[in-house]
Amino acid sequence: MRLAINIDHIATLRNARGGAVPDPVKAALICEKAGAVGIVCHLREDRRHIKDDDVQRLRSSIKIKLDLEMAATEEIISIAIKTKPDLVTLVPEHRLELTTEGGLDIVAQKKYLSDVVKQFRQNNIPVSLFVDPTEAQIRASADIGTSMIEIHTGEYAEAKTESESREQFQRIQDAAKLGKLLNLGVNAGHGLDYENVAAVAAIREIDEMSIGHAVIVRALFVGLEQAVREMLQLAEGKTIKVRRQIEEE
Repeated sequence: MRLAINIDHIATLRNARGGAVPDPVKAALICEKAGAVGIVCHLREDRRHIKDDDVQRLRSSIKIKLDLEMAATEEIISIAIKTKPDLVTLVPEHRLELTTEGGLDIVAQKKYLSDVVKQFRQNNIPVSLFVDPTEAQIRASADIGTSMIEIHTGEYAEAKTESESREQFQRIQDAAKLGKLLNLGVNAGHGLDYENVAAVAAIREIDEMSIGHAVIVRALFVGLEQAVREMLQLAEGKTIKVRRQIEEE
């Protein structure tokens, strides 16, 4: 299981005080050293965390994959085409949300998103669509020619009961299987942490997970490199040792 790290909250902390520290690019290089296969950053329209200069510096600094999360707006599309990240992940975006609240409605925006995907393909930039784990959205994603999907795992992560957790997990598993049947790359992310990630990591059809907030929070106590290494161990099924370490601290 591959692991990409979202560094948005490093930038959030920097922006809270102003200035240049902590530097998300330096954080990305630490994640790279720790074994992450990719760096994820979300260039939002309001620039609340990652800024344009961060994207440019990441593009020129890291050797691993750069995944640019973004809304499918004209301004951000233009920036992405100029920057040429290794992957763009299209996500819904609302001004007042604390974090991304759900998947794209591909079904309702099929024509527009099809044109956006085509534009990126013409510029040799692969596209992933952030979608809820439903058959309709995944089939619509395949229909418009995207390279891959990222399954929204938020409802699973936020489940309040064991039965709800099982139900949401089954939805993710079914969605991943359908994605593979439709010849899509399948990623997963949102809300995953050191307690709930192992089950998702064990789904064979999922190629990669994107995790940010939990790793950055853990880094406050053990450092970023160690936090990434622990999450990698969990993603690789080495759960007992890492969980005991976390419980003992």
